Amino acid sequence: MAEKASVQKRAQRVRRQIKKVAGERPRLSVHRSSKHIYAQIIDDAKGHTVASASTLEKDNRGRTGADAAAAAAVGKLVAERAVKAGVKDVVFDRGAYIYHGRVKALADAAREAGLNF
Repeated sequence: MAEKASVQKRAQRVRRQIKKVAGERPRLSVHRSSKHIYAQIIDDAKGHTVASASTLEKDNRGRTGADAAAAAAVGKLVAERAVKAGVKDVVFDRGAYIYHGRVKALADAAREAGLNF
């Protein structure tokens, strides 16, 4: 139980810092599990999700979600959907995860696909 509490505290600490610098920008939130990776663009002012993508979708089902290539595909997909919805500037919310591996691959692919953060 202590490990889960420390992970939640770390995620809240990161989110608190993000909200200080975000301004009016929505946040690109990342969640990863051992098998899949999920990303969503959340507008905290309105309280709704603008765009989302994950390795569980039909487009991404043929491959495993536990590698950097799948994370890059999800990053590109969520960025394309966000740009289509009119969002170009976001703030990156890594949650409790370190900026390395799959999380970094997702962020780099989203940046290449047109998101600014």
